[in-house]
Amino acid sequence: MKHIRTSQKDHERFHLVNEKEVMPSDEISIEIDPNEKMQTILGFGGAFTEASAYNLSRINKNEREKAIKAYFDSEEGLGYTLGRVSIHGCDFSLGSYLYINDYDDTLESFSIKRDQPIIDLILDASKIRGQKIQILASPWTPPFWMKDNHSPIRGGKLLPKYDQTWANYFVKFIEAYTEAGVDVFSVTIQNEPAAVQRWDSCIYDAEDEARFAMVLGKTFEKHQLNQKIYIWDHNRDIMFERAKKTLSDPEASKYIHGIAFHWYDQEMFGEVKKTHDYFPDKHLIFTEGCQENGPHPHEYKVGERYGRNIINDFRNYNEGYIDWNLFLDDTGGPNHVNNLCSAPILLNIFHEEVVKNPSYYYIGHLSKFVKPGAKQIKSSGTKDVLYVAFMNPDGDIVVVIQNESEKDQKVLIKGLTDSIELLSKSHSISSIII
Repeated sequence: MKHIRTSQKDHERFHLVNEKEVMPSDEISIEIDPNEKMQTILGFGGAFTEASAYNLSRINKNEREKAIKAYFDSEEGLGYTLGRVSIHGCDFSLGSYLYINDYDDTLESFSIKRDQPIIDLILDASKIRGQKIQILASPWTPPFWMKDNHSPIRGGKLLPKYDQTWANYFVKFIEAYTEAGVDVFSVTIQNEPAAVQRWDSCIYDAEDEARFAMVLGKTFEKHQLNQKIYIWDHNRDIMFERAKKTLSDPEASKYIHGIAFHWYDQEMFGEVKKTHDYFPDKHLIFTEGCQENGPHPHEYKVGERYGRNIINDFRNYNEGYIDWNLFLDDTGGPNHVNNLCSAPILLNIFHEEVVKNPSYYYIGHLSKFVKPGAKQIKSSGTKDVLYVAFMNPDGDIVVVIQNESEKDQKVLIKGLTDSIELLSKSHSISSIII
């Protein structure tokens, strides 16, 4: 048994607990049942935004490699195997852009040349990981002339007459990325389809999304593409309500693999389970979350937000976790509309330093130890700490425990041949590998 811990008060970071520890007299317990298996885990990752690739170009090669290893190395890093890219521009691009010339409905001018630094980063990450990083791709907007507001920003809707052209654009993107050596395993129809943003955005109601899912699914079939199609790609709070409407169309549902979701809500984790329970044949994947409004360097509460969200989403049948930007600078950007955010790794550009935030370690307490292909196993018990349990493909069991209280806890893990007793420090997260 190994116990690895990160804590606030003792500033532990992936600390291997070997010493005998003094524990409180009161005991809380967690029961795990390795025989009751739940969903299969796809893996963990982050978004290869243009901002991330650009930031890495602003520091020296040694620090660049160190930063990439910190996420993708299976031993020294977090062991990421997944990633996300935007299909052309998003707010964390250096500016809005398309892969075609304006008004080119033939798509003859299609080129992903602008994405080359992103592709290079994906390939470098794959080399470090020792396997191809699996990419999920999401558009922030169709080309402006294909929308009813004739603009890439502030919402607008895709005009139905452009459904096929826009679906063909997805095909061009997948084929171009595949030719460049990148494995796109899935797409979402639209990033945040209910948000009218001052940056690249597009509105789809449930009927719009069902309509386009059918066109896109049939287009993938025609081109013999097997990429999975996810809907929604927005917040948990109304994911069930939205999925119920979109999937009520049986023809559209045939082409929809699952529901993607974000965390910018009031942590409504019950909506994730409700969606799973109502659509047990569909798959759930978390595709974006970050701490908003600036870089938040070294803020421990941000790490706890990450852990709390990841643990609860997996407990409610989420299958994969993809964070937002991999690398932001020390301002929380660049972002071409000043929508600055935090990232688990910040790059101090002037000093050319890699800065690991507490969120980096909180993600790592799952991503380092829970392997692709693992299954969540049933766990129950105390409400004094957060916890989740998995069985890896090799049979190892991983239990992750997060204590957000001011109180140290003595935790008893039951359900195995021998019970395990350990200390969960106040404001800590622990990974127990059995």
